[in-house]
Amino acid sequence: MKIVDTSTEAVILANGDYPTAETPLHILNTAPYLVCCDGGANRYLSSGRVPDAIIGDGDSLAPEYHRQYPHLLYRITEQESNDQTKALRFLLAQGRRNIAIVGATGKREDHTLGNVSLLIEYARAGANVRTYTDYGVFIPCNGSCTIDTQPTQQISIINFTARGFSAEGLRYPIFDFCNWWQGTLNEATGRTVTINATGEYLLFVNYK
Repeated sequence: MKIVDTSTEAVILANGDYPTAETPLHILNTAPYLVCCDGGANRYLSSGRVPDAIIGDGDSLAPEYHRQYPHLLYRITEQESNDQTKALRFLLAQGRRNIAIVGATGKREDHTLGNVSLLIEYARAGANVRTYTDYGVFIPCNGSCTIDTQPTQQISIINFTARGFSAEGLRYPIFDFCNWWQGTLNEATGRTVTINATGEYLLFVNYK
């Protein structure tokens, strides 16, 4: 498994901090199909580019873009899920399952934690999804997972439901973590890392 998934069918631009690093910007700029959460659309549209769809209740989208692009806005007013989740469901309904998310972190820490933890639910729904930040990528995993790495590349493991952890290619031994911090700041020793477990967890892999 490579860090950047070249099979991406669609990209979601969320309403966190706008990407500035090379990897998420490249993913955004080469998106084969782009959905903006309504707040995330403002900066994208202000750059002169137009997404394929804008998803949300419309409350964060600037009034001028309401007037200019009503045909792109898919207004979903229910408040039980956030706009990132609405965008992902919109893509799944189209049959697009290989999905990258950018702009999902930053601004409010509670929104960041929520957006990241939702990756587990998205994977349960059948999405092959990753969140790319300015520093690395979050990858939801279930069971064993092997990723391509570089020596000394930092890797964190955030446990959700997994048990029976073991690993090949990590500097420090791992165990059945019960708190998120316990699996952070491990390090690759070679060109691949394999995590073995039964259940769900997130990997965060630094780009360098």
